[in-house]
Amino acid sequence: MNKTILQIIVLFIVMILAQVVCYKILLFNVAIPIVFIYLILRLPINWNLNINLTIAFLMGLMVDITVNTPGMNALCCTLLAAVRYPVFALYVSRENEMSNPVPSVDTLGFNVYLKYMATLTVLYCTMLFTIQAFTIRNWPLTLGRIAASSLLTIILLLAIDSLVSTRREKRL
Repeated sequence: MNKTILQIIVLFIVMILAQVVCYKILLFNVAIPIVFIYLILRLPINWNLNINLTIAFLMGLMVDITVNTPGMNALCCTLLAAVRYPVFALYVSRENEMSNPVPSVDTLGFNVYLKYMATLTVLYCTMLFTIQAFTIRNWPLTLGRIAASSLLTIILLLAIDSLVSTRREKRL
């Protein structure tokens, strides 16, 4: 079995379990850490879009089943996987020169990876909390949840990336 596929399977299971624990955390009644999207951000760039969409949908579905959200995470994860490559291409124009096509701090550098990750995290949180609110009546709370959850998630994803990434990956 390919090393990358094995890493993704292990990361899939670990991220689902971590999200189940994190979904019970609600900081200041607004911020929810959404750590499981790390797997979607970390999928190799050169993989087929259908594989990425399938993995993202299954991941969102597993989170929906475990935390009892009716399809919201599956929808947001699928849309996140669909826009992942255009966002990556927005910040990195030399993807064919990467020796390792897995986005991380080590392969992209801190600034580029932070932009890539922050854009996708804010997009995910915006989709999730907009669907969850399903109204514009209480928009200050929705905007606060988007901002606080995005910030908390970005900090946690950087911490997870520092634990998962290997220093052997070559930087651009």
